[in-house]
Amino acid sequence: MKAARLTQYGPPSGISVVDLDDPEPGPGEVLVRVHAAAVNYPDVLIAANQYQVSAPLPFTPGSEFAGVIAALGPGVSGPPVGSPVAGAVLSGAFAEKVVLPATALRPVPEGLDMVHAAAFHVTYATAYHALVTIGRGEPGEWVTVLGAAGGVGTATVDVATRLGMRVLAAASGHDRLAIARKLGAEAGIDYAGEDLKSRMRELTGGEGAHLVIDPVGGSYSEAALRGLRRGGRFVTVGYADGEIPRIPLNLVLLKDAVVRGFEIRMLRQYARDAVAEGDRVLAELVREGMRPFVSRVHPLADIATVLTDVAERRVTGKVVLSMTDE
Repeated sequence: MKAARLTQYGPPSGISVVDLDDPEPGPGEVLVRVHAAAVNYPDVLIAANQYQVSAPLPFTPGSEFAGVIAALGPGVSGPPVGSPVAGAVLSGAFAEKVVLPATALRPVPEGLDMVHAAAFHVTYATAYHALVTIGRGEPGEWVTVLGAAGGVGTATVDVATRLGMRVLAAASGHDRLAIARKLGAEAGIDYAGEDLKSRMRELTGGEGAHLVIDPVGGSYSEAALRGLRRGGRFVTVGYADGEIPRIPLNLVLLKDAVVRGFEIRMLRQYARDAVAEGDRVLAELVREGMRPFVSRVHPLADIATVLTDVAERRVTGKVVLSMTDE
């Protein structure tokens, strides 16, 4: 099979596409023929060994995919061979085939093709749980979404709007803000040229946002926290800016704010009922027409270029690698 491969940690330019033997599923595992794999910012961090968890060398990067069941390992009774499935792994998705535990798979939501199925679950589950399970967002509340034109950002704007929340989209540049507005954001803040805190207060009638979803980090985090209203909630999701912010705790005290972290792998382990409810709500929204914003589709051969573009923040929405000619 064809697979992307890293033999040493570093920038995306070090990734090459090679021929590997097909993997074999072990007990409790499933072999999936990958049709499409989505590219996420954590893939860049994993390649550089800067993620919270290390992937041992050599390895195939890629964490999010959709495809069909090709073989079942010992002890696995289903889903049957040929079933369309989506899944997430720490690494291994940027290949024509991948092996993973059967329990890590989920059916493709009705209405999604393989490209959109690959781009759906990680970002949309992150968006839903950051907004609802962790952020306790309610219809009618103001939500500020940082990095609103990125993969997590576009999903968060989309889900928040469909659940009746009022979205302030924050991104750098009017072109990126236009994408968020198309997804339902009521207003945009160009934080490259506007004061984020002041604009958050101004656009919400002087009180500030009820909730901030932050997958960006850096200097924008403190500014967004300052733009919260008293008793507001702040959810930190990731650090695409490359800098982990250091928040003055006196701001949390003075605002009576709640700051929470969100990491989807931990949620799957410790909040299974919430995960099931999120899957149910997201599937219903898909049936109503929700689709991830996929801006580009590339062949696997373009992996180094695509990951470099993601690392340097030159993409909007989701970028997907197609493993087939279909």
